[in-house]
Amino acid sequence: MGFPGTWMTESESVVYRVVPKCACSTIGQVMFYSDHGRFFDGDIHDATQGLHKWAIEASQSRITKAVKGRKVHAFTCVRNPYARILSSFFDKICGIQRNGKRYRGNLVPLLVQKYGIEVGGDDGKQPFDQIKSFRRFLLFTRDTIRFRKPMEPDIHWSAMSGHISTFIVNGGRYNSIFFTEDFNRGMQGVLDAIQTPVKVDLATIPRFNESEGHGPKREHPVSAYFDDLSMHLMWEIYRKDFQLFRYDFDNPDNKMPLGEVDLAEVHAKLGD
Repeated sequence: MGFPGTWMTESESVVYRVVPKCACSTIGQVMFYSDHGRFFDGDIHDATQGLHKWAIEASQSRITKAVKGRKVHAFTCVRNPYARILSSFFDKICGIQRNGKRYRGNLVPLLVQKYGIEVGGDDGKQPFDQIKSFRRFLLFTRDTIRFRKPMEPDIHWSAMSGHISTFIVNGGRYNSIFFTEDFNRGMQGVLDAIQTPVKVDLATIPRFNESEGHGPKREHPVSAYFDDLSMHLMWEIYRKDFQLFRYDFDNPDNKMPLGEVDLAEVHAKLGD
């Protein structure tokens, strides 16, 4: 299976396991800058040179050697599951993507037909009941993850622990896992642990939120979207994410983690 979703700098200074909706655009640009002294012109997900990626066949042997040799610092980044699933909904389901089309072609029409979801009209800008539609999307999310129907789960809403585990199961080991909510401290910790061709001053690095502006703005506090049933579904889908990454399940409005990630526990519980 190898190391899907894994990126590495060309200088082999650092390895990163991408977790969608967890600051991956900014992290990729920081990695690119640390080698080249400039940012990639465009969405870093589209880059086919200047950064090793598992999706690029020529990069796979380099990544495999670096990960299995465990001499290159390896890290990933996580995010509050409540905020992450809301972001997925507004960006991927309600938003028009950068190619000017809906995400995954017939996905949104399927959701409208089978789950009665509204998405703000053809352009995603018309008013609609965000709370009702999001809760129906959450039911769809559970169906894809639990039953793999009406489709396989999408990387943007499948559990973070699932993404993170493939790296461990196939022979990798994380040196650090930090929080999107405390990005500068976590990313600085990674930069302090490695040697890069170009020095990175995080304070001057912009945030590359490639999904911003795709969809409607969230109108309500996070907790408004999650009633008892929604929270029950969240626990069913993302229990490991809440437990392993120390996020507050009981209070959706508390975006901050309750403690640091225990790397030994992550490797033990996701390594089987």
